[in-house]
Amino acid sequence: MEKKKYYLTTAIAYASGKPHIGNTYEAIMADSVARYKRLQGFDVFFQTGTDEHGLKIEEKAAAKGMKPKEFVDNVSDEIKRIWKRVNVSYDRFIRTTDADHEKQIKKMFKKFYDQGDIYKSEYEGMYCTPCESFWTPSQLVDGKCPDCGREVKPAKEESYFFKMSKYAPRLIDYINEHPDFIQPESRKNEIMNNFLLPGLQDLCVSRTSFKWGIPVDFDPKHVVYVWLDALANYITGVGYDVDGNSSELCKKMWPADVHIIGKDIIRFHAIYWPIFLMALGQPLYKQLFAHPWFIQSGEKMSKSKGNVLYAEDLCDVYGTDAVRYYVLHEMPYGNDGSISWDLMTEKINADLANTLGNLVNRTIAMSNKYFGGEVINAMVCEPVDDELKAVATGAYEKFCAKMDSFRIADAIDEVFNIYKRCNKYIDETAPWALAKDEDKKGRLQTVLYNLIEAISIATTMVEPFMPETAEKIFAQLNVEKRSFEELNQFGLIPSGIKVTDTPEILFARLDPKEVAVKAEEIRKAQAEEFARENGESPAEETKTENADAVKLEMKPEITFDDFGKMQFAVGKILKCEAVPKSKKLLCSQVQIGDTVKQIVSGIHQFYTPEEMVGKEVMVLVNLKPATLAGVLSEGMLLCAEAPDGSLALMKPEKSMPSGSEIC
Repeated sequence: MEKKKYYLTTAIAYASGKPHIGNTYEAIMADSVARYKRLQGFDVFFQTGTDEHGLKIEEKAAAKGMKPKEFVDNVSDEIKRIWKRVNVSYDRFIRTTDADHEKQIKKMFKKFYDQGDIYKSEYEGMYCTPCESFWTPSQLVDGKCPDCGREVKPAKEESYFFKMSKYAPRLIDYINEHPDFIQPESRKNEIMNNFLLPGLQDLCVSRTSFKWGIPVDFDPKHVVYVWLDALANYITGVGYDVDGNSSELCKKMWPADVHIIGKDIIRFHAIYWPIFLMALGQPLYKQLFAHPWFIQSGEKMSKSKGNVLYAEDLCDVYGTDAVRYYVLHEMPYGNDGSISWDLMTEKINADLANTLGNLVNRTIAMSNKYFGGEVINAMVCEPVDDELKAVATGAYEKFCAKMDSFRIADAIDEVFNIYKRCNKYIDETAPWALAKDEDKKGRLQTVLYNLIEAISIATTMVEPFMPETAEKIFAQLNVEKRSFEELNQFGLIPSGIKVTDTPEILFARLDPKEVAVKAEEIRKAQAEEFARENGESPAEETKTENADAVKLEMKPEITFDDFGKMQFAVGKILKCEAVPKSKKLLCSQVQIGDTVKQIVSGIHQFYTPEEMVGKEVMVLVNLKPATLAGVLSEGMLLCAEAPDGSLALMKPEKSMPSGSEIC
């Protein structure tokens, strides 16, 4: 019987530099889905790669005294090395400088031109080099790029434009007819309400102001715009041919089952890419999943902010599978996740060292201590066994439902519920007490058999997230990996197997103080590297990034009675949306205890409405209501403001119940 196909991709990484853990998360997440689908029996094709053209790369290469191709060769090799370090099992690593890709991009451009989808004109607007995007003045936010918040420069040049408006009605209909096409739902609403329904502008698809790109055959002073070039990798990578001579792989795999991308590039993937496919006469991909970001100290990671965490540094300290576990479990479905050295240490100690590692180790140790490692199912059952069996065999269906909807963290919870139930089962059955009574030998054998069976079931499902750990557990238990079709059955391990007599500690407990020392060494090394890249001395760089160097302008003293008039509490943001007619304001519905207050804040430049939902925040509760831009505001969200004007929401150090007073 032929396997069903499953084709998934990540966004290809921009080859301008080393990806941080937030970028790396996407590759790890996609890898977990690919491994899961393989275990389900699918014929999986998993593609990732690098986006290697554009002005930013041309400038980066020149700054290093390198040719662009030499520069991207180095960066691409670095990204491959990082992907290998975090155990990403891709089938193709495509580069947009690959000859087969470049050949098809030239053909696509000519096809679009010949069928009237592309026309030549002149573009004048504000250009963001990091985003490779043109903006009109009305689209800017406080004069800066609305996507990344960085500086833009005026630009004017001859360009070819793609007639987006020609296909927009068809795309709107398609999205309405396929409610799962863009996930999560909030991303779909963003695309429809902010871009498609107001009307699309035609898209600039060529450039003449730089040369590092794929040249337009019939007009060689133009190079293909990086987003047309980059997006098409998803179909060129499996062998698509514009002239109709596509590979067998393409015929089998296209359309892609899912594109996994970051929320910051959803517009390109949810609008431009499907429209390009329509113009090619190709079926659209089946689904787009736009994941959130990892935030550190309330901010998106950035080298310039000095708050970047890199996968290899984390792997050196915690190990690859521990890093994979953290990023997969701590990224919520629709909201941003938090990451820091402290949070990782705490989570890894609790979940991996205690819940999982200790469970496997003591189960094997008891098997060796009481029965020389032999595992016997004596079938001496008691009612307490039933709940363990129900949890173990009932997890698979819920696990698959979560994985199929890309709720990875929730799927991991379903697996760890089994491990947690095993630990509880040990406490309930007290094997050490059973071992003291020879008449209880059969019961003790059954208890240990049940533990190893339940661990085996859970470990089959944990493999997509922690493949090396799963392999170690199966080896120590001396059992075969279970097929997915058998995960709802209990008692399949043959009676009489022998566990290893030399169990390996899977995850040692970490000393937070030792981790903090290593983290500081890494931070200093990064600061020195960043300083060298920007022509500064390390001492100067450290001084400018040291938060203690900010001068605080003191206000007049107040009395304790003055302070006592203000009431602060923890709130949870239930809903958030942009304030009409304002580029700066967000309107949040904030739950504070048993009350919901509407609070307007001037933070739209730093947070999207989607990022706000679910956050725990600090609120000035009893501020007199005021009307801002025609919208009632009933309090104030507390923020910290840096000297450059950037803001970060103040949040509790750990999760606290809504309504908790701040004192």
